[in-house]
Amino acid sequence: MPSTDYQLTKLLGLRLSVKRLMIMETFTTSQLYEMAMGLEASEQQFIWVVRRGKEEEEEKWLPGGFEERVKDRGLILRGWAPQVLILNHEAVGGFVTLCGWNSTLEGVCAGVPMVTWPVFAEQFYNEKLITYVLRTGVAVGSKEWNRLTSDGVKKEAIENAVKHTRHL
Repeated sequence: MPSTDYQLTKLLGLRLSVKRLMIMETFTTSQLYEMAMGLEASEQQFIWVVRRGKEEEEEKWLPGGFEERVKDRGLILRGWAPQVLILNHEAVGGFVTLCGWNSTLEGVCAGVPMVTWPVFAEQFYNEKLITYVLRTGVAVGSKEWNRLTSDGVKKEAIENAVKHTRHL
C-alpha cells in the first residue's frame, strides 16, 4: 500500500483542474457520520482528516462501505495532516472548518472558501467573520453550543454547503 504522503501528493497533483477538493477537520461520532453521508451525497472530491485510528469503533462513525464507494474521489487521513500545506495547494477548492481561530486564519490566508460548522466558544463569532464580513464561507446551520452531538446538522445541509462553495 502506498504511503499517505504519496497518496496525498498524487491526489492533489492529479486534480489541479478540478478545484473541488475539500479539507475536513475532526468532529464527534454523530458529526462524523453526518459528514460522511453529506460528502458522499455531494459527489465532490475531498481529503478528510480524522483524528481517530482505524480500529476505533469505525462502524459507528463511518457508514458501511463508505471508503470503497468514494475511493476514486476521496482520501481519509487518520491522525495528523499538514493542514497549512494542504490548504495552500492550488488544487484545494474549499475547507470544512469548526471555525477555531487557527483554522480560520489558515483558511483565510490560503484564500479558500470555507464551510463553517462552529460548535462552541468563539467559533460562532469566527463563523460570522467568514460568512458575513469576508463573505468567503457558507454555514451548515449550526446554531447552539454543543460539542457532543451533531447539533441537528444533517447530511443535506453539509451536501448543500459543500456544493455551494463552488460559487464563492
